[in-house]
Amino acid sequence: MKEVIAIVRMNMMNRTKQALTEAGVDAFFAHEALGRGRGMVDLGILKGAARGYEEAVEILGERDKLYPKRMVTVVVPDSVVPEVVQVIIAANQTGKPGDGKIFVLPIAHAVRVRTAESGEKSIR
Repeated sequence: MKEVIAIVRMNMMNRTKQALTEAGVDAFFAHEALGRGRGMVDLGILKGAARGYEEAVEILGERDKLYPKRMVTVVVPDSVVPEVVQVIIAANQTGKPGDGKIFVLPIAHAVRVRTAESGEKSIR
């Protein structure tokens, strides 16, 4: 089993939800998140601001702010991971900075509380 975590734009959440559902992935979580990518900030200016240089802090302005995002989490069998990743990419890719990120992590064990089923049975 794997956990697929996708960080997507707020305005793409409905497309993501619909795409996952159409792909047969009905169970997932969506959380509000704040963040920013490295591409949105000049690292030299960021380092200067961290050192306390007022000029760098002024230049940063709004670029240092965190942007609202959605974090979508789904746990699926290993065999489904490539399809889930492709579905998320297809629903969110605009070709512009801020399209998001996808992380895939191993899940050691899962248990459905209601029935005590474990392993892949618990996520189906």
